[in-house]
Amino acid sequence: MPFRLGSIDNRAVLVVGEQLYDVEQASHGSIGADPLAAVAAHNELGSLADRLATGSDDAGRLDVLAADATFDPPVPKPGAVFAVGLNYRPHAEESGMELPTAPLVFTKFASSIAGPMSEVSLNSEHADYEVELVVVIGTGGTSISTDDAWSHVAGLTVGNDISDRKLQFAAKPPHFSLGKSRDGYGPIGPVIVSTDGFDNVDDIALSCEVNGETRQDDRTSNLIFDVPYLVNYLSSITTLHPGDLIFTGTPAGVGAPDGKFLVPGDTMVCTVDGIGSIETRCL
Repeated sequence: MPFRLGSIDNRAVLVVGEQLYDVEQASHGSIGADPLAAVAAHNELGSLADRLATGSDDAGRLDVLAADATFDPPVPKPGAVFAVGLNYRPHAEESGMELPTAPLVFTKFASSIAGPMSEVSLNSEHADYEVELVVVIGTGGTSISTDDAWSHVAGLTVGNDISDRKLQFAAKPPHFSLGKSRDGYGPIGPVIVSTDGFDNVDDIALSCEVNGETRQDDRTSNLIFDVPYLVNYLSSITTLHPGDLIFTGTPAGVGAPDGKFLVPGDTMVCTVDGIGSIETRCL
């Protein structure tokens, strides 16, 4: 059975229908409360969610419903946060940059990670939005083959790779990591959805609205380097660990080409079909 994994008050929770269950209590202690422990136990979560769905065991059931809960980032403290630039052809074209012949990889600092309903201090007049599908590694490894890549993925979540374009291009060559790592510049959530929860895990719709206006709208089938390729590529260079995140790239429609930068009071809503939406208000 597919699972939906979140985090509330730094404890892993499963969303089963409208109900929430504390993972440690629901599993009778076989899976730890730490969200990273739950991610590492991703192969056990489907059967746990299936058992909870029968209603035969109320252990760990929370008093609050999922719709009324305040979720943390589903991975509050990732060990590594990788991100991929220019991974949709139209976005590379709108940015006036050549198509990459290998993944353009940078890192976001873990301190940039924020929750699905967060506020962000822009600290820049050139802040931009970037909706992305985010991969959550569940089973670590080195030199993971493309054929095995999906089995190493705990699930997928929504991300917004907020970017300070002035800081990003303040040096030559650009320092992507700094420009995308201000505090709060990496909201994710609301939950991690297991890969068997999608009709086609290689073709998922994603979009971004700013103040109700749709700015980005595409499908992950249009990625230049798809998820299995990225998992193989990264793991051939560095060992991947449970809880590591991969921001897979953003579609066309970002604000920079038209000068539509974010300002205080703006609200971004990033949505990935089958997962949900994250909402970030700019301060």
